[in-house]
Amino acid sequence: MSGGGKGVSSALALSNAITNLAASIFGEIARLEPMQPERKARWRKEMDWYLSVTDHIVEFVPTQQNNNGVNMEVMTTRQRSDLLVNVPALRKLDAMLIGCLDNFKDQNEFTYVSKNADKKNKRNEDKWWVPTPQVPPDGLSDITKKWLHFQKESVNQVLKASMAINAQIITEMEIPDNYIESLPKKGKTSLGDSVYKNITTDHFDPDIFLTTMDLSTEHKILDLKNRIEASKVIWRRKLNAKDGKSSWSSGVSSEKRGLFEERLETILLILKYRFPGIPQSQLDISKIQYNGDVGHAVLESYSRILESLAFKVISRIEDVLHADALVQNPSNGKQSSFRESAIKSSRKFLNAREEVERLGLDTAHTSMSLSDFMGYNYDQSTPDQKQDLQDDLCKDGLGSKKRYSYIERLEKSGLRSPTPRD
Repeated sequence: MSGGGKGVSSALALSNAITNLAASIFGEIARLEPMQPERKARWRKEMDWYLSVTDHIVEFVPTQQNNNGVNMEVMTTRQRSDLLVNVPALRKLDAMLIGCLDNFKDQNEFTYVSKNADKKNKRNEDKWWVPTPQVPPDGLSDITKKWLHFQKESVNQVLKASMAINAQIITEMEIPDNYIESLPKKGKTSLGDSVYKNITTDHFDPDIFLTTMDLSTEHKILDLKNRIEASKVIWRRKLNAKDGKSSWSSGVSSEKRGLFEERLETILLILKYRFPGIPQSQLDISKIQYNGDVGHAVLESYSRILESLAFKVISRIEDVLHADALVQNPSNGKQSSFRESAIKSSRKFLNAREEVERLGLDTAHTSMSLSDFMGYNYDQSTPDQKQDLQDDLCKDGLGSKKRYSYIERLEKSGLRSPTPRD
C-alpha cells in the first residue's frame, strides 16, 4: 500500500490494487453463470483486506459521558462519516451482484454457442469475443423472460446506485494543479464557438442541444465530456476569482456565469446516464491519479468496479433477450446495444438526484432464482425485517445525515445485508 518501487501515493496504490483484483477475479463477464467458489472466496477475502484500511480513518465526534454523576461532553473517534455510510452500502451492492449471478445456476433454457461453432452463429459485431447465447427454437418461456427482465431491472438499480456513489466521491476529490495549468484561460476556447453559442443562448434545452451534437462514437462522446468539464472548471474559477486583475477573472456577470455552469452540469448528468459505459474523462483520471485521500481512493475504486460489473451483467442479459427476439421475429434488425436502450430509458432521468431517489420507489429483490420467481410474493418482507435492515446502517445517528439520504432509500427498498465474510 506504500506504492513500493513504483513511486506512487498510498491512495493510488490501493486504488490500483482493488482495480487489478477485480480484473483478475471477474475479467470479462462473458456468460450468465455463478462465480466459481474459489474465486468468490478470494474476492471476499482480499476485499476485506483492502477495506480494513478504512477502519483506521477516523474523525472526532462529541459524545456524552457520565463521570461520577456529572454529564460531560468529550470527543471520541469514529470512522469517517463518508466511509461509515458508503462502505456498508457498497458491500450490499457487491453481494447483490454476486447473488444475481448465482441466480442463473438452475436455468436451463438458454446456452452459449461454443467457439468452434459455425460462423453464421457467431457475432458479426464488435463484441466478437463474447459467446453468443442460444435459445430454444420456439424461444424462451414467458416466465423466463419475465424473470430475466426482473433481474435486469434489479441490476440496473445497482448500476445507478454505484454510479451515484462514484460521482459523489469524484466530486469531493480536489482538482489537481497540473490539470488546472493545462486549461485555457477561457471556457469558450475549450468548448468551441458552436458549442459555446448553444450553451449561452437565451432559450436553452439540453435535449435539443444534444441532438445537434455528433454522439455516434464513444470517442466523440468522451471528447464532448472533456471539453464541457474543462469549461466548467474554468468558469467556476472565474466565479471564485477574488482579484479583478487575475488571469481567471471574467467580464461576464457572475449570475450568467453561474447559469452557464448549471447548463454544463445538466449536460454532463445526461451524458453520464445515457452512456454509462464510456471511459473516464481527463478530469476524473487526473483526480484519481493525484488523489491523496486513502478513503476516497477505496470508495472510488470499489464503486467504479461495481458499476463496471453491473454494466456487463446487464449487457449479457440484453444479449439473451436479443437472441430470443431474433427467434421470435427473424426479420428483426440488428441488436440494439445496452447503450442505445439506455438512451431511450434515461430521457426521463435527466437529474442524478431524481435517479437516486427513484431507487427508494422500487422494491428490488435480486436474490431470486427462477423457481423463486415463479412463486414470488411481492410483500414477503416483514416489518421486523425491514426495521432490522434500516437499523443496520442508520445506527450511530447516520439517519440524520441527509447528505447520504440515498443510502436510507436503498435500505427502504428492502435490500438484504451481505452474508458474513470469512
